[in-house]
Amino acid sequence: MTTAAVDEVSSSERTDGGTGGPGGAVGAGRAFSWLLVITGAAGLLASWVITLDKFKLLEDPSFTPGCSLNPVVSCGSIMKSEQAAVFGFPNPLLGMVTYSMVIAIGMALLSGARFRRWYWLGLNAGCLFGVGFVTWLMYQSLYNINALCLWCSLAWAATIVMFCYVTTHNIRHRIIRVPEGVRGALLEFHWMPPVLWIGIIGMLVLTRWWDFWTS
Repeated sequence: MTTAAVDEVSSSERTDGGTGGPGGAVGAGRAFSWLLVITGAAGLLASWVITLDKFKLLEDPSFTPGCSLNPVVSCGSIMKSEQAAVFGFPNPLLGMVTYSMVIAIGMALLSGARFRRWYWLGLNAGCLFGVGFVTWLMYQSLYNINALCLWCSLAWAATIVMFCYVTTHNIRHRIIRVPEGVRGALLEFHWMPPVLWIGIIGMLVLTRWWDFWTS
């Protein structure tokens, strides 16, 4: 079985319901921990760059972000939209906080930290909110704003991978209970959900501006 970015299950975890260490705490392998650090860093980088460009745009409305390459790949159009500040402040500020938290969790796991079930469920809930939010932003970008931001796309991909593997980790350790057949299939083909998900987004982007890409 391929186990990249997911953790091996020890014999004790198979018999104790996946509670892991003392007090029901569960840790994580190095691959999964590094995945959290890397995806969190990618999201943080995207949020940081977008935030800097947003401040420059506020100072100078004629400023053109470096990733505004053409009428379709136009970060400036995204930043000027109402959807870019849906909570009353620029969305990247939320990303800077949440992605930093993910990096901190990944680093803690690398140092040997173990967390209780409620903590893992909280992380999964946060990732679910994040992936739902970026999916909404993706829809707005493609079909309402009619522009694409490359830095936003990086954050989308990082959040999708993060959500998929946090969920896989929790299912592997039986923190989230699913039928054994579903669990076995997911652990065997854990790479398929993020690959298919991101592939579908790529196809949507391709078909949305097909005339532009092929002209």
